[in-house]
Amino acid sequence: MKVTQEKLPDSQIGLEIEIPAETLKKAYDKKVNSLARTANIPGFRKGKVPRKILLQRLGTKYVKAATLEELLQESVKKAVKQEELESLGNYQLRSDFEELLEKFSPEQSLTFSAAVDIPPSVELGDYKTLNVKAEEIIYDPKQVENWLKERQEQQAALVPVEDRLAQMGDVAIIDYAARFVPEEGQEIDSKAISGVQGKDFRVDLAEGRFIEGMVEGIVGMKPEETKELKVTFPEDYPREDLAGRPSIFTITLKELKEKELLELNDDLAREISDFETVKELRESLEKQFMQEAREATKKNINDDITAQLMAISKADVPETLIQDEVTQVLTQTAMQMEQMGMEVSQLFTQENLPKLRENARPEAIERLKQSLILRELAKVESIEVEQTVLEEKVDKIKGQLSDREVDFDKLNQMVTDELLIEATLDWLQERAAIELVPAGTLKKKEEEMGQSSVDSEQPLKAEVEG
Repeated sequence: MKVTQEKLPDSQIGLEIEIPAETLKKAYDKKVNSLARTANIPGFRKGKVPRKILLQRLGTKYVKAATLEELLQESVKKAVKQEELESLGNYQLRSDFEELLEKFSPEQSLTFSAAVDIPPSVELGDYKTLNVKAEEIIYDPKQVENWLKERQEQQAALVPVEDRLAQMGDVAIIDYAARFVPEEGQEIDSKAISGVQGKDFRVDLAEGRFIEGMVEGIVGMKPEETKELKVTFPEDYPREDLAGRPSIFTITLKELKEKELLELNDDLAREISDFETVKELRESLEKQFMQEAREATKKNINDDITAQLMAISKADVPETLIQDEVTQVLTQTAMQMEQMGMEVSQLFTQENLPKLRENARPEAIERLKQSLILRELAKVESIEVEQTVLEEKVDKIKGQLSDREVDFDKLNQMVTDELLIEATLDWLQERAAIELVPAGTLKKKEEEMGQSSVDSEQPLKAEVEG
């Protein structure tokens, strides 16, 4: 079989394959014989249909199409094996099937084009001279006090309030429903937004709770009062049909309660933790938050290293791997939604899935390229995962998932990849020139640069408009 290769973008190989006439004739005759044994033709027993009658009833085009479908797939498989290619997923037909069908003749050779995905190719940039600038996260003792205060509030007794208005720190029990703000020229829509209603819903009146503006709107209300609030759903709201849209919430404050805090003593420490005294609890929290600050700083360093690697390296990513990664992104999204108590089935419907996959694609490609570049670097520098560390982490995860069915080969590979990337980033950190700056510095600089860019466009805009 004659095969010609062509390198294509996105880690694909194009194949031009010539199927000999002899192969076509054998495949066609085999398909006719197969159909003759299985076809139900009135007036004839199975396996006893004359070839001429079979072709008249089924149609020559149908038999050719059935033959061609199988032959194309078999030919690509043989070509991949003949050319010693490592292919991923199924092939993609580059020729027009209908045109091939028109040319199909058991007496003549047939040439067609296909493409196969192959393992991605990676070109590394100069990763040995990285200059990293990252924000340093410093432990703040207030974190311990805030944590303790939150636990005090969680354990607090709730005392009904009737003689004053709602204020920050209270607990409100509300009924609510939302409707969209009508666009200009539209009539007011009194119909509530599906899935955005609640009865006897608890809201802790603190910053950052519920949708922005809701808590602030409830503050100042009195029990049994009903109020309308205009708020906007966040841009990153999980329901795409609501994200960024202004709406009107009708809220009824049914009950108002204030928190009666328990004294922070050793008894409370034992109730909210595994420690015997408040002192031991404080010391443990201090170590925990210090460690989190170190890890956050390390993540900032790794983020800058990764961004620089992505800028100086190239990775051709095949569609097969992209689709697999899109599935991973959506799976993780669904798990996060479940942990937040959200109804996954409302978002992941058959109608929404194509759009969800399309939206997840940029993130999937970014993640895939990062992983491929770092794994290639690990391969070049012979960076490996310590077996004892791998076994320890796998065993820990197995314990956490003891009540579920787990593909342990897949788990082992996933943990290996994760630890290999960590080890590679550690290797890069040891060799990079790193400058740590106060938290917020880089973000502030980015905002200033963004504003400077906007300002620089104003004179040009004025000149054009003038």
